Amino acid sequence: MKPTVWIASSVMLAAAALAAGYWWGANRPAAEAPRTAEVKAASGAATGAAPVATATAPATSAKPRILYYRNPMGLADTSPVPKKDQMGMDYVPVYEGEEPQGPEVKISLDKVQKLGVKTEAVAYRNLARSVRALGTVQVDERSQRTVAPRFEGWIQRLLVNTTGEAVRRGQPLMEVYSPDLVAAQQEYVIAWKGVQTLKDASPEIQASMRTLLDSSLQRLRNWDIAEEELQRLQQEAKPRSTLTLRSPANGVVLEKPSVQGMRFMPGEVLYRIADLSALWVQAEVFEQDLGLVRLGQAAKIRVNAYPDRVFGGKVAFIYPTVTAETRTAKVRIELSNPGLLLKPAMYAEVELAVPQTTAKRLSVPDSAVLDSGNRQLVLVRRDEGRFEPREIKVGARGDGYVEVVDGVREGENVVVAANFLIDSESNLRSAINAFGSQGAQPGAQVTHKGEGRVEAVDFAQGSVTLAHGPIASLKWAGMTMDFQVKDPAVLRTLKPGQSIGFEFVQESNGDYAIVRVQPAAAKAATAAQPVTTVQPATDSKPAPGPKSPSEPRSAASEHKGH
Repeated sequence: MKPTVWIASSVMLAAAALAAGYWWGANRPAAEAPRTAEVKAASGAATGAAPVATATAPATSAKPRILYYRNPMGLADTSPVPKKDQMGMDYVPVYEGEEPQGPEVKISLDKVQKLGVKTEAVAYRNLARSVRALGTVQVDERSQRTVAPRFEGWIQRLLVNTTGEAVRRGQPLMEVYSPDLVAAQQEYVIAWKGVQTLKDASPEIQASMRTLLDSSLQRLRNWDIAEEELQRLQQEAKPRSTLTLRSPANGVVLEKPSVQGMRFMPGEVLYRIADLSALWVQAEVFEQDLGLVRLGQAAKIRVNAYPDRVFGGKVAFIYPTVTAETRTAKVRIELSNPGLLLKPAMYAEVELAVPQTTAKRLSVPDSAVLDSGNRQLVLVRRDEGRFEPREIKVGARGDGYVEVVDGVREGENVVVAANFLIDSESNLRSAINAFGSQGAQPGAQVTHKGEGRVEAVDFAQGSVTLAHGPIASLKWAGMTMDFQVKDPAVLRTLKPGQSIGFEFVQESNGDYAIVRVQPAAAKAATAAQPVTTVQPATDSKPAPGPKSPSEPRSAASEHKGH
């Protein structure tokens, strides 16, 4: 056979085989398709060819749809397309099913551990509490006496010549000379001698002389001459040029303006004497606590001079007015003063016991409440590293807890430690701004933050003097200035020399008022850790790798770079 004929025959046979295979493949049963695919894959593997995906292979699952892109710092700004913020950071995509149901703060678990975040459940509790107030020790007004002669005279001799000296009732204080006293004594002596001379006279004359005698003696009594001096005059029947003035009561000489040889006029105070065995404490009780104060209520009193001593007293009087500047009312507490340990004008800390009620109230620890002055917030833990700022309405306080009238439910966990540090995170501040953006009004107050040291506390004016550092939001340099305090109760927590972090706003009258205070020690704990901006966690986590130029750097790395 010729080679040409052989080649032609081979081509024809191959064409026929291909046609038959095409017809069989197009009309084969559907059940055999998977087997054919397996055969092709096997044959491909045998020949080294790559397997070819058929139309019947399962499709790759599609990614969730991107709804929008949110600000990487947690601000309320969003974008429908990818973009960067002012710092060059990429906006974070929010996928379908991941959109937040409300304002939320996300913090990495590592950050939560560094901040020392602690939570406690909202529960019903007995709110046993006590009213605390500051006051001053004062002299019992009913025990004060003055020595103020009712006649004109001169001090011949001072027998009690020092302030603070203890005296007894009837003790001689001074010897005085007065022409009026000498004349009155002489009148008495003349009347007495007349009575003695006219013993045998008629009854009418004797009665007249006795009336004159009694009148002269009563005149001396009206001048407040001591009975001891009058008895001496009756016994001696002889006038003296000087008379002795005596102490009207037991006590201590508080004032002694008298000087030996000085002239005094009628009514002029020469001594002021007070009995210090019983004293008053005038306590300044805040207006919101007045409803818990009752007459006869037991009080515990402490003074700085005796920190280990507790003095007991009782509420004797509640004054009927409130001081407008401090929003406090005075409460008088009476107490004994054994050993005269307490001194007038001492500062005192007063604790009034309030009867405990049996009704339990839904409450949270008072450390869980973030009070901005205008509203109160708590941080509710929704999940690990996820916190929701929620506005609440508070009620009664007591025993370290505060009643929650509305805003949380029993069993929910609220942050009780490091909530102020979480508040410092930009995510929380942005979430709170978003939380209140719907109800915000034009001209709303702007809150500024600062750190400083307490120089002085003025309870009367409701203000505190702070030596603070720079305030970046107002472009202030560090200085010492006075701030008003919106809630006077904050003043009770401040002491001179204390370092604090504080927030303040500018009032409509131009004054700056503090709305929130936190010990600076808490801030120092944050400063000890590198401050990083944490991206909220998403379901799709990128593989670890080198940071892109747009990712934020920690404060520590930034410092090293400079």
